[in-house]
Order: sequence, then C-alpha cells, then structure tokens
Amino acid sequence: MSTKKRNWKPQTALVHGGTLRSQYGETAEAMYLTQGYVYETAQAAEARFKGEEPGFIYSRYANPTVDMFEKRMCALEGAEDARATASGMAAVSAALLCSVKAGDHIVAARALFGSCRWIVETLAPRYGIQATLIDGTDIANWEKAVRPNTKLFFLESPTNPTLEVVDIAAVAKLANSIGARVIVDNVFATPLQQKPLQLGAHIVVYSATKHIDGQGRCLGGVILSDKKWIDENLHDYFRHTGPSLSPFNAWTLLKGLETL
Repeated sequence: MSTKKRNWKPQTALVHGGTLRSQYGETAEAMYLTQGYVYETAQAAEARFKGEEPGFIYSRYANPTVDMFEKRMCALEGAEDARATASGMAAVSAALLCSVKAGDHIVAARALFGSCRWIVETLAPRYGIQATLIDGTDIANWEKAVRPNTKLFFLESPTNPTLEVVDIAAVAKLANSIGARVIVDNVFATPLQQKPLQLGAHIVVYSATKHIDGQGRCLGGVILSDKKWIDENLHDYFRHTGPSLSPFNAWTLLKGLETL
C-alpha cells in the first residue's frame, strides 16, 4: 500500500508510521482479524471488486493491520510502496520470481542466506532462468558476469554472518547501464543503518522475523520498491499465489518496530 511521505525522524516513524485510527480512537493499532469485509449494497461490492472504489476486499489481497505495517516500513525505508509476506523467504522468492522470466540471467553475490542461494542456484534454473554467483565485494566481478540477457542483480549487504560488504551504489550504477534491476536483502542492517533505495537499489527485501520483530515471536517479510513496479509485478502474484502476511503477525511486527 502506498504511503504519504512525512518529514519524521526514524524514532517517530518507528512508533507512528502508517497508523490507522478507527472511529473508536484506540491508542494502540487495531488488529483486524477478518477474512472479508461488509458492503452496504451489491453495487458497492461490485465497485470495490472492480477497483472503482477504494477499500478492502479480502485479507489475502490486503488487510488494514497489514496495511499499517507496510506503510510504517515505507516511512522507515523511504519507499513508495510495499507488500508484506508470511516470511522472509516468501518476500525473497516473490521479489526474485517477479523480476525475471525464462531466458533471463541473474548475477548474485555468493554470500547469501542458504535458502536464497537455493532459489538462485536450484529453483530458478527449473524455470529457464540462468544464474551466476560471484564474489560481490569487487565491482569488477559484477562487470565480468554480465551477459546480454542479464536482467537482475541480487545481493545481501552486510552479509549475515560473514559481514561482507557490497558497494550497492556501484552495483546499481552498473545495473542501470544495462537496463537491469538490483534487489538488496537488507535484513542485517535494517532501515535504521542503511537505506538501499537511496543508494540506487530498485527493490529491498527483509525477513521481518529477524530484527524487525526482534523478540522471536513471529514470522514475516516485506518487499519495498516504487509503486509502479509493485503494481505491475506483485499485485497479481499476491492476489493469486497467497504469500500474504497474517493480521496477527502484522500487529506483532508493528510492536516490534517500536523497539527496533
């Protein structure tokens, strides 16, 4: 869900970003544990489902509590839009698979979380997507790995737990020169220490299970990018494949952000 940018300091955004108050004026974010939503008339339902009228339809598509979490992450990251997922790997797999197609080539830094490497090395080739893993700490390696069909660069920086650092700005500059996109897994740094979009990255992913929750209570993930990319690439994917974050976990993550 898109969010209006405010000139808030991070401490304020952590607590108040994206907060939606109901008519009851609750002090804490409301937890909307609902599958669907009520429409006053059949015509109102039709307009909502056609997208002619704003509002929520079904919690697999969007939910008010999840929307608050997405907006708060946008406020922290400086992103136009976000989609929250049921786990960090749901965010990574959605971001990767919605960025490439059969015949495309991915260049990825070798220092990735194990499940991320599995997607790049094992799953992607099953769908006709080629991948090359490199030492991402040297920009020359990225340049050498580029092919005519390279469409995506993927990296984690700093890496967990080896703390390898990739020059995100340099990789983004290279990607822009060949018409590719850059996905950064920013789970280790969090938006408080690093904002990859400001360094030129196109997409940022998080496992919210880690520092964003911060207390080992729930799973979650989030993808952040510009609104156009999310609308064109993630909208239908989320609608039909169902990686959505639960309202309960979204509420828990909102509480986790307050103490990040």
